[in-house]
Amino acid sequence: MPRWLPRAMVLALALVALFQLGSWAFHQLIGLLVNILIAFFLALAIEPAVSRMSARGMRRGLATFLVVLGLAVVTAGFFTLLGSMLAGQIIKMIEGFPEYLDSVINWVNQTFRLEVRRVDVQEGLLHSDWLRKYAQNSAAGVLDVSAQVLGGLFQLLTVGLFSFYFAADGPRLRRALCSVLPPARQAEVLRAWEIAVDKTGGYIYSRGLMALISGVAHYILLQALGVPYAPVLGVWVGLVSQFIPTIGTYLAGALPMLIAFTVAPWYAVWVLIFVVIYQQFENYMLQPKLTSKTVDIHPAVAFGSVIVGTALLGAVGALIAIPAVATLQAFLGAYVKRYTVTDDPRVHGHRLRRQGRPDTFVRLRLGRPRAPEPDSEGSA
Repeated sequence: MPRWLPRAMVLALALVALFQLGSWAFHQLIGLLVNILIAFFLALAIEPAVSRMSARGMRRGLATFLVVLGLAVVTAGFFTLLGSMLAGQIIKMIEGFPEYLDSVINWVNQTFRLEVRRVDVQEGLLHSDWLRKYAQNSAAGVLDVSAQVLGGLFQLLTVGLFSFYFAADGPRLRRALCSVLPPARQAEVLRAWEIAVDKTGGYIYSRGLMALISGVAHYILLQALGVPYAPVLGVWVGLVSQFIPTIGTYLAGALPMLIAFTVAPWYAVWVLIFVVIYQQFENYMLQPKLTSKTVDIHPAVAFGSVIVGTALLGAVGALIAIPAVATLQAFLGAYVKRYTVTDDPRVHGHRLRRQGRPDTFVRLRLGRPRAPEPDSEGSA
């Protein structure tokens, strides 16, 4: 056995053990890393407001606390109003269930000439096996739901604390990062950080403005139709449609349609038509004007980034995909050298044709030109 073979085997085993240990640690900490990533982008989003308040003489920690507190109060108020609205609608549906059941039974009896009674239907529902199994599964899933709620609250607290520290200690964090880099790299890192702050903050603020416009528009429609809880539904449509990419509009419109259906079935149709029309207006008129100076990326790139982000990180990836791609695009655009494009018709999508042979396209040859071929008489 060569002398180097035992040491090589020990080194290979050590490298495999380190790889396995690192893979295990990464899978154990993936939840924490995702929370830190969310907190970092949230800190970048509130960085302009914190810096503006800090520039006016307020301490950075206090400014960060006020901004985070304002966001927490707005979020808690929104979910409180939404929960009360849903609870009220559920109570209303339960109270009106006997009347609705009577109308359905009367329609069935008149249409199919049957003699179905409400008492028979109620007894059949109460003594059915699926209702008993559903009650058992619901009782068994109470602990799972409670654990998920507690886990969600812990994750929310983790994201909030890391966001506060990232935003409050932003200058210290940048100083610590630049201290391990040479001076030539420090300017690039600071420039990349500034671009990330501008793009993320611009994305959040432009989305917030579009959410406000969308909420007001849907509130006016729901109020005109007499749909209950119109203010809360308007806020719901505005936030969900803007901060859940691609499918957020249709998810947001489902709840107002359901509430409008309880008032009158045709109202749900009107809400659906308005949602579709407003979505087209937002895509082709409103969004390009509001995001042209903040998140200037092509719609196809935005759609592809959302798909990639969803495949990698789920809903979190869908939320942070667009500002991340916008930051990367702006950073590359600042350092990639560009040249003036020649005024060629082919740049504008036109194709040149040979004179005298209109059915043949011009072939572009690269490299050395070919020698002229001899004609039929042998001359060049």
